[in-house]
Amino acid sequence: MTKATARHILVDSEEKCAELKTEIEAGADFADVAKEHSSCPSGRSGGDLGEFGPGMMVPEFDEVVFSAEVGTVQGPVKTQFGYHLLEVTSRSE
Repeated sequence: MTKATARHILVDSEEKCAELKTEIEAGADFADVAKEHSSCPSGRSGGDLGEFGPGMMVPEFDEVVFSAEVGTVQGPVKTQFGYHLLEVTSRSE
């Protein structure tokens, strides 16, 4: 079964999400940005979500995590929780 590890940043607006993505793409550290801005408890650990398989996260996450290139920041991704930036840190079959 495919497994992935990922980290994310959760904010309440698409604009804020896009702004943070620009900061990260300009060289800001993903984990530092997560600690400062993410409203998810995982923000305290740099947004780390650990390892999971398909179906363990909301469908919008699965779609990105199991298709995006590893190591790239994806988003904004809208879910019922808000807007996310996602980074797949590893994926294995």
